[in-house]
Amino acid sequence: MTTEQPKTATIPARSLKVTINGQAQPVEDIPEELMMLDYLHEYRNLTGTRFGCGQGMCRACTVIVDKPDGSSEEVRTCITGAHYFDGKKIRTVEGHAQRDEEGHIKTLSTVQQQFLEHFSFQCSYCAPGFVNAATVLVERLQRQPIARSQLENTISEALESHICRCTGYVRYFEAVRDAVLKTPGTTKEAS
Repeated sequence: MTTEQPKTATIPARSLKVTINGQAQPVEDIPEELMMLDYLHEYRNLTGTRFGCGQGMCRACTVIVDKPDGSSEEVRTCITGAHYFDGKKIRTVEGHAQRDEEGHIKTLSTVQQQFLEHFSFQCSYCAPGFVNAATVLVERLQRQPIARSQLENTISEALESHICRCTGYVRYFEAVRDAVLKTPGTTKEAS
């Protein structure tokens, strides 16, 4: 009587090449179904990107994808596979502050500084998503300034899809407004 060896299941994997916060990551085989959030946490030990709803609704998991043309966009990592980011440059919340040679924070970004000054968080769980959304907005306005009279509506549109369970929206809004106003070239007087 012959006994068959049990078949072992293998998880299909592909190599992933990605740049995170300005650093090319080691190319390694990653399971095909792995979400980017899990890759950041488990493979890169970048835990600032948060798992909130797991359905892409709250946007606590948002990272920034920097495009070759100099623009950027928000992408939700809890519902987007790691391989979507193959060959792309992304920024996580850990990548905004300027650091010294040893990796210690020297200077926060304007957005981060305004969030602190306005105490724009309570539990801070959603803060990484809001920081990334605000950063994308400020960078967009540096390329395409808007009339000062459009600022409030523009901020509302940029933040409206992000959810804060602690109801910190007013402070987030105020911090983003000040970050925009403190960044030269983002607004212009109506003509």
